Amino acid sequence: MLIAYGLITHGYSQATGNWALVILFVMSALTVGTVGATPGKLLFRLRAVSVRGGRLGPVRAVLRSLLVCLAIPALIWDCDGRGLHDRLSGAVQVRV
Repeated sequence: MLIAYGLITHGYSQATGNWALVILFVMSALTVGTVGATPGKLLFRLRAVSVRGGRLGPVRAVLRSLLVCLAIPALIWDCDGRGLHDRLSGAVQVRV
């Protein structure tokens, strides 16, 4: 929100939420698709990897990021604690 508020909308509060969602999507898709984790995940030593092992491909990273931005799949999880967004994109969270 601070990035959207300060750098993009210059204090125009009605557009800040929309731009914050776009920034979240781009940051999540780029960082999970390349490094395997967002900055917050790296802080807590977590990575998103493919269920089959290895990195999450770019298409899966974009799908996962889109589902996170929808919020509902991220709020639904199974008995293992795996979110619906991870299950649908074929990802799993692992500790590094």
